[in-house]
Amino acid sequence: MALNERMIRTCATSIVESCNLAKGDGVIVKGGAHAQTLLEEIALGCYKEGATPTIVVSSDRLAARIYKEIPASTLETTPKQYLGLVKAADMLISIEEIDDPAIAKEFPRKKIQARQKASTPIMDVIFDSRDGKKWLYAGWPTRSAAKFYGVPYGTLEKTIIGGIAVSPKRLMEIGKRLDGRLKDAGWAHVWDDKGTDFRIKIEGRRRNIDDGYISAEDYKEMDRGNNLPAGELFIAPHETVGSGTMYCPVTTDRISDKILRDVHLEFRNGKILLDKTTARKDVDMLRASFRECEQIDRTKYDPVRTRNLAELGIGFNPNITKAFGYILTDEKVAGTVHLAFGSNNTYGGTSESTMHWDFVSAPGINLEVEATSGRTTQVIRKGRFV
Repeated sequence: MALNERMIRTCATSIVESCNLAKGDGVIVKGGAHAQTLLEEIALGCYKEGATPTIVVSSDRLAARIYKEIPASTLETTPKQYLGLVKAADMLISIEEIDDPAIAKEFPRKKIQARQKASTPIMDVIFDSRDGKKWLYAGWPTRSAAKFYGVPYGTLEKTIIGGIAVSPKRLMEIGKRLDGRLKDAGWAHVWDDKGTDFRIKIEGRRRNIDDGYISAEDYKEMDRGNNLPAGELFIAPHETVGSGTMYCPVTTDRISDKILRDVHLEFRNGKILLDKTTARKDVDMLRASFRECEQIDRTKYDPVRTRNLAELGIGFNPNITKAFGYILTDEKVAGTVHLAFGSNNTYGGTSESTMHWDFVSAPGINLEVEATSGRTTQVIRKGRFV
């Protein structure tokens, strides 16, 4: 079933409403040509809120030619005109830019690194701790993407559009109930029968409920971003404490966007042990992505936290039921847990990094928290909320 104009308008309305725009806000609306109608509806919605949007469009064809024809020395240069636009904007709305994720398989890794380097000053403006921008990133289904992830198009559409359709009010209700189970938690223990077994410290760290709405309170707390679909509770754990193992059945490489399966991670004192990390194949790619981001981080940050714990997340979107490698929705699967490594300074942590990579558990996970008083509470039992 193809998305019709009514469905697109409904999604655009949800996206604009989640941004909590003010009159006069300057908004960048960015995405791929395959989502042109959605981008236009979002822009119209921004105008109706009294904001002033500017649309920036790319395409698979242009991306493929850039990576084929343009040298890395040019790609590593930050586009000053776009940097200026970001500095002037109040809000950035980004819709999935690529129609067919498979095209990234042909992108030379050196050129991907060059573009990542070029984007670093832009990310610094967006995530500035004092005067950062509000931002939203939303997924969008395409038939090519469904083929890439190995799922029927209807499944991808239902996951993304259905996930976006859950109201912020409903998500907040679920999130608050879950938050109550974690009150006064000092440690979290996560395990399953597939290789996951870790303990991490979360004592004193802020608990963030992702309800799909950027409130004024969120902004004051420096939680200025929003992903759609929404639906997770996430915490920045103590970055240098905690050890164990994590099994992730499917994820996407953060540099090349290639699918990685059956990833087994091991970390000690909060730091991932790359040499002990395994995957069904392409584990060298995973290790290279961490090391390449670490090289960039060494020139920017002290301490370097590329490989350190960044997030403990709990998915709770009732309309998202299966992970297939699209991290944006995988981490919202109800009853799953995910760990991330790298940056977390925007939601209660202390790490700055060019890396943030989420690894989502298999179904059937268990989560237990230990309060500072010593009392334990089971939050998830075999993939179901207690």
